[in-house]
Amino acid sequence: MNNELLTIVNFMERERGVSRETIIQAIEAALEAAARKSMGITGDMRVNIDRKTLNIKAFQKLIVSEDDTGPSLISLRRARDIKPDAVAGEEVEVELPPERIGRIVAQNARQMIMQKIRQAERENVFEEYKDRIGDIVSGTVRQVMRRDLIVDLGRAEALLPFRERIPTEEFQVGDQLRAYVLKVQPSTTAPSVVLSRACPEFVKALFRIEVSEIADGIVEVMGVARDPGFRSKIAVRSHDEKVDPVGACVGLRGTRVKNIVRELNGEKVDIVRWSEDVRQYATQALSPARLAGVVVESEAPRVLRVMVDPDQLSLAIGKHGQNVRLTSKLLGWKVDIQRTDVEVSFEERVAKAVDSLASIEGIAREEAETLVKTGFLTAEGILAAEIPYIQDVTGLEEEAVRRIWNAAKALDTGEDGA
Repeated sequence: MNNELLTIVNFMERERGVSRETIIQAIEAALEAAARKSMGITGDMRVNIDRKTLNIKAFQKLIVSEDDTGPSLISLRRARDIKPDAVAGEEVEVELPPERIGRIVAQNARQMIMQKIRQAERENVFEEYKDRIGDIVSGTVRQVMRRDLIVDLGRAEALLPFRERIPTEEFQVGDQLRAYVLKVQPSTTAPSVVLSRACPEFVKALFRIEVSEIADGIVEVMGVARDPGFRSKIAVRSHDEKVDPVGACVGLRGTRVKNIVRELNGEKVDIVRWSEDVRQYATQALSPARLAGVVVESEAPRVLRVMVDPDQLSLAIGKHGQNVRLTSKLLGWKVDIQRTDVEVSFEERVAKAVDSLASIEGIAREEAETLVKTGFLTAEGILAAEIPYIQDVTGLEEEAVRRIWNAAKALDTGEDGA
């Protein structure tokens, strides 16, 4: 048994990361339980394994008796062979015969020992991973159980349930994958670590790994909405005016976002510039659709009414309503898309938009024409963009852009106050 014990202890310590002392304590507990069952011991007993030699000894506590007439009794004469000053009525510890322990081990203890060790291993995994919730880990698919996956993380096994998988991807035994540590739970049977590739937090964690500005706290992820396998929207803001949050997430020639899309097996990722103004936020989130206007319909419940021209309606709603649905999740507002009432020609819409902007005090007609040509059709559209962005798109001087933005703001404030 010593050689078998040594093999078990060394394997569990080296391959599974369970401490030697924990393994030996588990074996002692298993042997003790097996001995009680096999020998019918009801009183106190203990099993001791030498930490160096792994020799096994078992001891039972017996009560000293004058006549030794019961199963938990020992005669005074035998007791004094163990403890010379023993007296009737006290307890003495007697070593059980090694051959009896050997038979118990052979017959009853092996399965219990492995159960105890596996439990110790699960407890070890729980302690190691309980503080890693929110991390991304790598592993190998070890087993496919119906549609759930058992993933080998090296020193632990994890479960990737079917509901936490991306619907469009398939895995086989031996495939490598990365996943988000969703939760870690104590368990006596199933793996303690539960993974996810479908949750929005997985996308957020991938950006944290890929974008150094997010890891450093310069760029902050304000929200993620996801339709796993098809499309995600992630809203970001910058705490440094010199850092463009969208550009940082896209990366040079799109390398950063491409790496994330590749990890998500082609899932589209929209990076949205967050804004405290919900109207501007909605305008960014519904891109690439061009909006005719955004109105706060109700603060409680939160409802936005978004007006779009007929040719932008399907783009704003998205395939199967995906674009507006993800926008609503991202904003935390119900988004009601409505088309403008009258269909007019493109030239008429341009002329109308130019006239509307030129009628605002502080905006010259030439500036209005430039704004309309670059996609700024209304005062709301101007306010929905930041000044540096407007300057970059229109090519106007910063002073002129600030004057235009302030003029639009004054009009908007005046209308709100009416």
